[in-house]
Amino acid sequence: MMRLPARTTGVVMSVLALLLSQAAAQQPSQQTEPEDLWPCVQRKVPELSLPQIWNGPEIPEEAKDWREDREVADLVQELAQRRVPMEEAQQRIRDFAESLKPEEHDQRLFKLAEGLFEHMNQERSHVMSGIERVAQKQIRLADSIRKENLALDSLTRDPKANPTEVQRQTEAFNFSTRMFQERAQSITYVCEVPTLIEQRLYRLANTIVPLIADKKG
Repeated sequence: MMRLPARTTGVVMSVLALLLSQAAAQQPSQQTEPEDLWPCVQRKVPELSLPQIWNGPEIPEEAKDWREDREVADLVQELAQRRVPMEEAQQRIRDFAESLKPEEHDQRLFKLAEGLFEHMNQERSHVMSGIERVAQKQIRLADSIRKENLALDSLTRDPKANPTEVQRQTEAFNFSTRMFQERAQSITYVCEVPTLIEQRLYRLANTIVPLIADKKG
């Protein structure tokens, strides 16, 4: 077995760790190509279902036209932003409910709930698609690094090798490994985002529930 140069050991181990974690994320019976592997520790759930985040009364079909209610649509956009503190977002929901006329109260709160679900579920799906694209690039880059390592190792063993070429390939190899490591770090962070969106959606939705229940009583 070829001995790996010391400079590459950490990188190769990182590559192997990534590939193993991707394989472990799949269901045992699932057959996939490497490009389809999900890189996150979190289980892949492409889309949420409404019962996962909503514990209130059934949301009427007419709530799906929430985009036509400009105030509701604007509030959905505001509340979905994670930079808005949760306590502030929850108070905005309560203030909105307090401002509503009795005859429109439940209808518009249902629209707000439906809007939050549709908007944030779509946002979550977009984030997950982005994670998969980065993971696919990582797998291809890992394979490229492996080939670069083999070529560089062979070159450094050649006593007749051109020092300039050795330097060029070494720099290219180092650049590839830095890119791989930076992407690996970004994937670790971004993998948390779908869960954060789901948790925020759950808390926002269940801030609305008792406000509707009060009016139902």
